[in-house]
Amino acid sequence: MDYFDEYYPLIDKIADDLFTHPELGYKEFHTSQTVENEIKRICPKANIKHFSGTGLRVDFNNGSSKTIAIIAELDSLYQPSHFAANSETGAAQACGHFTQVTAALSIINNLVKTDAISNFGTNLAFIFTPAEEYVDLSFRKKAKAAGKISYFGGKQEAIKLGIFDDIDYCISTHAIGEDFAKRTIEVDCNLAGFNFEYFTFKGKASHAGFAPEAGINAENMASLFTTALAYLRQSVKNPNQIRYNPVMTSQNEMSINVIPDHLQMGTDLRYFDSNYAIELQNKFINAATGCAQALGGQVKIEQQVGYLPLIQSKSMNQRVKEVFKRTPEIEDIIDNRGYVMAAGDIGDISFLMPTIQIGYGGFNGTIHGKDFKLVDKDFVLRIFPRFVYNSILDISTHLDEIKTYRKTRDQYLTTLSKMEN
Repeated sequence: MDYFDEYYPLIDKIADDLFTHPELGYKEFHTSQTVENEIKRICPKANIKHFSGTGLRVDFNNGSSKTIAIIAELDSLYQPSHFAANSETGAAQACGHFTQVTAALSIINNLVKTDAISNFGTNLAFIFTPAEEYVDLSFRKKAKAAGKISYFGGKQEAIKLGIFDDIDYCISTHAIGEDFAKRTIEVDCNLAGFNFEYFTFKGKASHAGFAPEAGINAENMASLFTTALAYLRQSVKNPNQIRYNPVMTSQNEMSINVIPDHLQMGTDLRYFDSNYAIELQNKFINAATGCAQALGGQVKIEQQVGYLPLIQSKSMNQRVKEVFKRTPEIEDIIDNRGYVMAAGDIGDISFLMPTIQIGYGGFNGTIHGKDFKLVDKDFVLRIFPRFVYNSILDISTHLDEIKTYRKTRDQYLTTLSKMEN
């Protein structure tokens, strides 16, 4: 029996507690306090740094010149239909983030109990980040307007605050939203970046029966714009790596005998090439402006920056694959999916430095759905954390095999600024 085995009964209780106390981003007060209390119990001398209200960072140093960060996400999803959702907030553990937290705590426990930090080729920083799910946007808009945050994503905010300034490599984990017959992990799966675009078409109201010629129909502008976006798809480069989904986001409150004078549309734009995403954004702007002007109206455009694409480090994942070969308890590995069009703010970290996200099964139901739940506790709470620990150790002692790069905080913030403007 090792310390992962010994810790299993306690981390099982913590997992149950976190599952039944889901919290939305930047509001993870119970989760954050639970993490802090447990770290202090494991290591009373731990120096815990706080950021963004609920974010936490604790470091274990051995004098190395390099540092690996291990990230765990504190927040839950807004999914009020989930069987264990918070009835007041709608928050639910429908994405499995609570098991990222338990994995990180298990690794810290083993690291402290074995006094093994000297075995690693780097320092280790455990960073518990808020607000990965891009939800509860009205709250975040108010927080941004009040100057409490600058970005909707927790890792984005942490980067702005300098939390990642001294980090050289990053390792994260995430539940896979599929059922597996075997205990399974996944590596080398990139995630898309995304932005939100909003278009408010403005016309002029008039009586649709008596004086239609006096009106300017905002709904017609929006309909024309939808057609323009459909025609734009023909010229999209690498169409399998671009997604956009235009929808009406406001309803016409006027009577059906009145020419509507306003209507709002929105679309996300999912991508892997940031420069090309900006090019498409400009095409959307031109199309919306042209459609409005063609019918005599105007359009107000708002761009809301989302997350950057996750481009995983193949050299780091190669070391994970080597650890997998030595781990018979994990029976299968997915390493050929390439990419999915889902997104996460871990992509923003990969803009800065070599980053990986190790996926893991052990759940069933639909991820982000009302029935998503943990079913293989032994794998997720005991076996997988040990595997991640061994992967971190292996990567840290094979840095000569890791392809490195480092962009600055200013370069990152400039990239986001281009997206917003």
